[in-house]
Amino acid sequence: MSPLARLVVVVAVLAAAAALGWWWRTRNGRFAPVAQAVLDAAGRPDPPHTDRLTADEIGAPLGTLATFVQLSSEVCTPCRRTHAVLAALAAERNDVSHVDLDVARRLDLVRRFDVMRTPTVLLLDGSGAVVGRTSGAVDRHQALAALDSGVLTA
Repeated sequence: MSPLARLVVVVAVLAAAAALGWWWRTRNGRFAPVAQAVLDAAGRPDPPHTDRLTADEIGAPLGTLATFVQLSSEVCTPCRRTHAVLAALAAERNDVSHVDLDVARRLDLVRRFDVMRTPTVLLLDGSGAVVGRTSGAVDRHQALAALDSGVLTA
């Protein structure tokens, strides 16, 4: 293989890696609302068990507007940053709560919500319905955007 061909291959691999890294970073921590069809189904008299959490299930009271349920692991650095952001936000607002659950102790929720990485944050409305989720580190701007998304009902 000629030196020019090797250079082209190296540049192509680096460009592909940079594009993949950029794509990954833009998705990290971004709020993804639950599909409207799922939310509509949750309004049925007998909603599916998998799209609603109760205070008993998470071991803490639900916020009247929203609850951030964070699924974390002990060795996760982004989990600690996300915890600090969401705990501070919950301390500032009396209608928002934050619960941090260890994935090793809550495998039932890991399976139920298909958690593939930590932190994963489920956004619950005032009734406990899961209206959105994030995966990866969450900053204050992203958390506020989730609260202001218009999918929450008190």
